[in-house]
Amino acid sequence: MHGEGFPVAGRGQRIGLLGGSFDPSHAGHVHITHEALKRFALDRVWWLVSPGNPLKDRGPAPLARRMAAARAAMTHPRVEVTDIEARIGTRFTAETLAHLRALYPGVRFVWLMGADNLAQFHRWDHWEDIMRSVPVGVIARPGLRTGARVSKAALRFRANRVPASASQTLAFRTPPAWCFVDIPMVDISSSDIRARGEWPKPRERCG
Repeated sequence: MHGEGFPVAGRGQRIGLLGGSFDPSHAGHVHITHEALKRFALDRVWWLVSPGNPLKDRGPAPLARRMAAARAAMTHPRVEVTDIEARIGTRFTAETLAHLRALYPGVRFVWLMGADNLAQFHRWDHWEDIMRSVPVGVIARPGLRTGARVSKAALRFRANRVPASASQTLAFRTPPAWCFVDIPMVDISSSDIRARGEWPKPRERCG
């Protein structure tokens, strides 16, 4: 038992983790989630809607607003939108993974990310520990395939790359193990949506 509001997972299940601010969530997030379920043979995917992104200067919209929008966008029965990072009090991915592995012994977690995140993965807190703790599934996004493949993280762990043809075995691999898959992408981003004014910035609080 993990308490009310925590996702449920059984020993041996393959759970993909897609973390981010989801500020806001959009069709691109939905698309890569559907593809990840298939390409990596996952039982479920959890969207980890973060309290805030440590790599971004501007704070995101309130968590409750982002959670509501994410749940409206993602309605697949095998995908769960969760604020588990806020519940367990973590801000960094390495911390979150350590807590999840302790809370869910025997669950086969796979960290999911777009190729844009792999390109700057070396800026993440304890990024090498992340690679050594769970398998990582990387999904190509428009225009960033080449940069991601020659990124610091890709080169550092090049010997641990799983070929795309074996992507469905990723959850069973002993980390470090990562797999890069090319998929037809929806070319949309949260920053584009905000720039168009379709996700208005919340008013600043006074006092």
